[in-house]
Amino acid sequence: MQKMKKFEAARRACLRTLAKAALSAAALVGANTIIGRTTMAAVKSFPTPDYDWTKHRWGYGVDATRCIGCLRCVEACKIENGVHPTAHHFRTWVERYVYLEGDKHARVDSQSDPQNIAASGSQKSYRFDNRYKDSKVKKAFFVPKICNHCENPSCVQVCPTGATFRTLDGVVLIDHDHCIGCQYCVQACPYGARFFNYEERVTEKCTLCYHRITKGLKPACVEVCPVNARVFGDLNDPDSDISQFIANNRVQVLKPNTGNLPNCYYVGIDKEVV
Repeated sequence: MQKMKKFEAARRACLRTLAKAALSAAALVGANTIIGRTTMAAVKSFPTPDYDWTKHRWGYGVDATRCIGCLRCVEACKIENGVHPTAHHFRTWVERYVYLEGDKHARVDSQSDPQNIAASGSQKSYRFDNRYKDSKVKKAFFVPKICNHCENPSCVQVCPTGATFRTLDGVVLIDHDHCIGCQYCVQACPYGARFFNYEERVTEKCTLCYHRITKGLKPACVEVCPVNARVFGDLNDPDSDISQFIANNRVQVLKPNTGNLPNCYYVGIDKEVV
């Protein structure tokens, strides 16, 4: 009941905000960009006094040639971020692409596939089953996925309350105090990286473990990867892991035609990966 009251209050506040915005839109069109940039640039202590978000630009990389599909990254993310303990709610996930002899297209599944859930025997631990053990596999690989933390994120554009926003250091976050649960962002994301938390009535997604990276730590998924398939670092630093990853590999991004300008770079994937 308390959560529903909070949800309704937020919804009403949103409607009031939208009404005021509609009345003053003409006056704000010219000033919004200048005022917004000045205000945001002046804030140098988010989220902690010791962190200057104007000096970083975070990026992420995935080397699909290294990933072994162990799913330790998925489990670490859930534990670190308190993600709902079911096999259908994830901030990061791994997809398996398999080509059998004679196939023109890949067969794709992830840890939330019913057969993989049955193989794991638990909603809290994950594994891929061995369904292809007797098949003639021509090609197979794993592809970890997360929020792409785009430079031009469509989720931010459609959010009616400003709950979804992009920080000055390039991370797309959600302010749950302002999220009204409309799920516009879920529909707008071309990467399927968001899900709705029905208990809290808010949207969730990968935050790159913002509470960790602003303290000099790596995201949990990067920290636990046993084969270094996940790469993270500061794009402003030419010697960082991510900068070196981009410089030394022929990288690509997912769905470049959307215009979102993602900051998640891939190596070792083919055209079937979307």
